Amino acid sequence: MLSNNSENYDLKRDLKNIWHPCTQMKEHESEPPLLIEKGDGIYLIDRNGKRYIDVISSWWVNLFGHNHPHLNKAIKNQLDQMAHVMFAGITHAPAINLAETLVELTPPNLTKVFFSDNGSTSVEIALKMSLQYWQQSGEKQRTKFIYLSGGYHGETLGALSVCGINLFREKFNGVLMQNLEVQGPDCYRCPYDLKPDSCQAECFEHLEKTLNENRGTVAGVIVEPLVQGAAGMKIYSPVYLKKLQEACEDSQTHTIYDEVAVGFGRTGSLFVCDSHGLKPTFLCLSKGITSGYLPLAATLTSDLIYQTFYGEHASMKLFVHSHSYSANPLACACANETLSLLTKNNFLENLKPKIKFIGETGSLFNEYKWCGEFRQKGMIAAIELVRDKLSKDTFHLKDRVGHKIYLEGLKRGVLMRPLGDVIYFIPPLIITNEEIKVMMDAALESIEAVLS
Repeated sequence: MLSNNSENYDLKRDLKNIWHPCTQMKEHESEPPLLIEKGDGIYLIDRNGKRYIDVISSWWVNLFGHNHPHLNKAIKNQLDQMAHVMFAGITHAPAINLAETLVELTPPNLTKVFFSDNGSTSVEIALKMSLQYWQQSGEKQRTKFIYLSGGYHGETLGALSVCGINLFREKFNGVLMQNLEVQGPDCYRCPYDLKPDSCQAECFEHLEKTLNENRGTVAGVIVEPLVQGAAGMKIYSPVYLKKLQEACEDSQTHTIYDEVAVGFGRTGSLFVCDSHGLKPTFLCLSKGITSGYLPLAATLTSDLIYQTFYGEHASMKLFVHSHSYSANPLACACANETLSLLTKNNFLENLKPKIKFIGETGSLFNEYKWCGEFRQKGMIAAIELVRDKLSKDTFHLKDRVGHKIYLEGLKRGVLMRPLGDVIYFIPPLIITNEEIKVMMDAALESIEAVLS
């Protein structure tokens, strides 16, 4: 319901000209978008002054809350120096400092940083680098990538060609690269009927079989390590990743770790690959790198990959790929301050009590008949709603249960964006235990309002 003439006027202007992402615009005729005026910590504040807990960190990007004084200052200071400059043939201190820090914080084999501006582009770069590496190494037959069902890596055409979610790719299948999809982990509906404490990633056999059958023609394997975000925050065993590394080392196949969503402290450690002793060929980063302030992404790789592109101009081995806003100085300055906040004053260590509290509070959802599973990895948590706990049957798509819960959440001051019938929590890392309790209580009330 529109509450004042100013809001009504601006929303009409929005609907006249703006096409919002992942949105059926016709619905906004009866359910107008939220008109957000400002941010304050974990809260978003609308035109009427109502506050909403940003349960989803504004699409998983915000680490330190809205309007953080240190991040604001970093950007303002850089703005007085230089807002932007092209990055071909030119460099600047914010980018140099950021690249140096990323190399220090990630696995030791990753020594080179290629900047871009969003998660999809970081993945596109990794795919293209991998393909060109094999071409320039005399193995031109390596042109395929293996990806997991449920995997999501962005919505540009290259990234879509390694997407395992039909919703995003089905209308474009005819023009996508022909890659190899394998059955990914599904611990809630485990086909082996195993429990997490007894799982040895038996489901890896699908990937292993495909890799062996296509040995010598696969350029790389791409995964979201530990958490498949867009699939419903599906969490799987690190054993799967260890088996993946061993198999790819054995077959000399590239590994591409897409930590766009899970990087920068979301799982409780800075990066999944580093905390589990893994050495990806490519590491894709974005989202939290600037704590949600400005678009920025990075693709990290090894000197082995880099040297294949290194040579005289006449060799034409260079990587012909560029973005207008690569290594934008404002974004790099913000990223440097973000990493400083993440790595100082035991910040990640101090997340442990919050992670424990989310687990304790969230586990109470398991008592309800509509909760198929509460799952958690670090500061990421999710509730999978089901019609029947025993059969694990999902709700009918036409019922739009998740959307109804979203609307109920707005009434209670929580901004959720369910993934189908999965209600998930990925709040800013600065959230307090008291705020976690408010968030969880509001989510419970919203679910009960729809399903009880």
